[in-house]
Amino acid sequence: MQPIQLFRHCPACAAAVTPGSNPLVCAACGFAFFFNPTVSAAAFIRDAGGKCLFIKRSKEPAKGKLGLPGGFIDIGESAEEALHREVREEVGIEIADVAYLCSCPNEYPYRGVTYPVCDLVFTATAVNPDAAQALDGVAGFEWRALNTVTEDELAFPSMKLGLQTLRGK
Repeated sequence: MQPIQLFRHCPACAAAVTPGSNPLVCAACGFAFFFNPTVSAAAFIRDAGGKCLFIKRSKEPAKGKLGLPGGFIDIGESAEEALHREVREEVGIEIADVAYLCSCPNEYPYRGVTYPVCDLVFTATAVNPDAAQALDGVAGFEWRALNTVTEDELAFPSMKLGLQTLRGK
C-alpha cells in the first residue's frame, strides 16, 4: 500500500478524510498535504581498471541481489552529499568525479508500505578502491566489468534502467 492510501485523518486537525487524492485536502480545516516521492542517490563507481563496484544486499527488499552503493537523501542534503555519505557508510571508500547519469522511478517496499522513489543515478570514480569493505546493509561486494552484469542480477528496475543508460541502450 502506498502512503497516499494510508491517510484516513487530517494530520492537522484529525478530521476524517478520504484517502487517495493528491494533494490530500481536509474539508474541515483546509490543510493540504502533498504526496511526493522520496529521493535516493546511487552510483556506478569505477576503479582505475574500469570495473564497477556492485554491492550484494544483506536486507530486504531484494536481499542477495546486486545493487549500487547509495541510499536515501536526508533532509538538508544535496544528492551529491548523500551519495558521498552513503558510499562511506556502505563500503567505506571515497569517490570523486561524480557526474549525473539519469533519474529513474522506483518503488521501495518497507514494513507494509510501498514508497514511491525517484532514484538519481550517477557515475563516479573510486579514490581508494582497495579500501572497499562490506559495511552497513551490505553482505558483500564485487568489482565487475559492466559487460559481465546481467539485468536479472540487479536489485531494482531503476538500476536496470541506469545500466541500460550507461551502456547507451
